[in-house]
Amino acid sequence: MLSRHPQTETVSALFPFSSGARWRLALASGSLGVALLLSACGKGDAPAAPPGGGMPPPEVGVVTVQPGELGLQTELPGRLEASRVAQVRARAAGILQQRLFQEGSDVKAGQVLFRIDAAPYEAALQSAEAALAKGQANLVQTTALAERYKPLAAANAVSQQEYANAVAAQKLAEADVAAGKAAVTTARINLGHASVTAPIAGRIGRALVTEGALVGQGEATQLAVVQQIHPMYVNFTQSAAEVMRLRRALEAGQFKRAAGGNAASVRVLLEDGSEYPLAGKLLFSDLSVDATTGQITLRAQVPNPDGLLLPGLYVRVRLEQAQAQQAILLPQQAVTRSAQGDTVLAIGADGKPAQRSIQIGGQQGGQWVVLGGLQAGEQVIVDGFQKLRGNPVVKPVPWQGGAKPGAPASGAPAAPASTASAAQ
Repeated sequence: MLSRHPQTETVSALFPFSSGARWRLALASGSLGVALLLSACGKGDAPAAPPGGGMPPPEVGVVTVQPGELGLQTELPGRLEASRVAQVRARAAGILQQRLFQEGSDVKAGQVLFRIDAAPYEAALQSAEAALAKGQANLVQTTALAERYKPLAAANAVSQQEYANAVAAQKLAEADVAAGKAAVTTARINLGHASVTAPIAGRIGRALVTEGALVGQGEATQLAVVQQIHPMYVNFTQSAAEVMRLRRALEAGQFKRAAGGNAASVRVLLEDGSEYPLAGKLLFSDLSVDATTGQITLRAQVPNPDGLLLPGLYVRVRLEQAQAQQAILLPQQAVTRSAQGDTVLAIGADGKPAQRSIQIGGQQGGQWVVLGGLQAGEQVIVDGFQKLRGNPVVKPVPWQGGAKPGAPASGAPAAPASTASAAQ
């Protein structure tokens, strides 16, 4: 006869089931015990969890600060202007007979552009020449008479009055000859005005009148415009406050003057954002400030051998007015700007981000120019700000988000592309 297990009897007393159900319940209880035993053994063999929850330090993109000498460039709006402009006008009255140039072409100084009917002026010249010849003949006669009377008057063969009259007639004839010569010269000038020439070399625009038009009647009719577009002038303005601030910084030794002085070069940026390949040079800075706008006018000269630049074109002028000794270039997303000041996040000695107040001196090439607040070798966070919750220890990695082929590394000043000085 089989004996009952004590556990089975206990279960039978608590749960009055059938004998088959009681056996199944006992088997389940044994399996549960084995599982709990194996689980306890597994916990003893598992490795301990790393401190701090087991999460690795978050990676953030950084740039390493490398101060250096940097040219402070400024972009200012400006307009292009022809270096010389001349209006071609009709100085002789008459009917326009010919146009002797092609509109939009290059012309030379003295080149004939228009012809006006010259017949009246040729006739006037011939009349003046005839009057001159008559005066010269009269001068010959009066001179001979005065010379003949001179010895006779000395011998009292003729009266002194007759001799004086002969001398006066000679002087009058000389005056008539001089007036005749002036009339001939005037007639020749008027005849020359019938051929309208280019006053300067340059590019001529469209003709403002056509053949058959009556010009020069009462006023000098404008016929065309000649503009010299090589070289070109670019006129631009800068705030007087900026100029004064720059001069104070130069005097205090914070900046040094850009190389080149008054003949320093400038760069022209076209309307599409491209840079004109040829550098210009700064000519002068105006001595007075516009009372209406508070701006100072500056002018630069730009070569234009191919005629790419056109008068009246809107451009931006990039010029270097000074050089900072210990300047830093930082990507704009690394800087937080607010009414309280400009700040960045730099990685401290403990590996955690720390806020730094910085001094910004403008922007250049899409980056901020930092003049103070950072030390060489510091790592400034540029990317990964969303990972900085709870001020954790971070893992810095070099930031490559803004790298471009041929561009200088972020955090290091670029070599100046052009020089100019408007603060002298």
